Amino acid sequence: MARSTVPQPVPDTVECSIAATLSVIGDRWTLLILRDVFRGVRRFGQLHDDLGIAKNILSDRLQKLVESGVLEQVQYQQRPARHEYRLTPKGLDLSPALVALMHWGDRWYAQSGPPTVLVHDACGTPLEQVTRCPRCTEEISPIHIGSRPGPGGEPDLDAAHHLKAR
Repeated sequence: MARSTVPQPVPDTVECSIAATLSVIGDRWTLLILRDVFRGVRRFGQLHDDLGIAKNILSDRLQKLVESGVLEQVQYQQRPARHEYRLTPKGLDLSPALVALMHWGDRWYAQSGPPTVLVHDACGTPLEQVTRCPRCTEEISPIHIGSRPGPGGEPDLDAAHHLKAR
């Protein structure tokens, strides 16, 4: 029996936001589709040509992103009916995650330097991505990030589940 390669959504009862997110965008093709849509590649044929992805896989991933509310399908031609895919507000919220993945890849795999540099469109300055405390405005490194149960978590979780990265 063939197994679907499309990640299945995590039930609403899941207590991990990362697991829920990965159920929607957690495979290579989905991330590359999102990268392209952020760059303005919005039509099926353009995505197919740019990514070199099989049409059935592209169709499955686009359908899932539309069903998940990350992309919306917008008709741009009536005869024949043709559609393009645009980011929704939910999809636009993925930008910091994709930028973080890109910067990580630039640091650890781009031996000759980043293949693409993201810049502020108004002034051309390369972008930085930092985690900053909203109270004291200090830039926070991963070893200084802790966690605690949030309003959607279980209050009696063992403290071991809420450790710092070290």
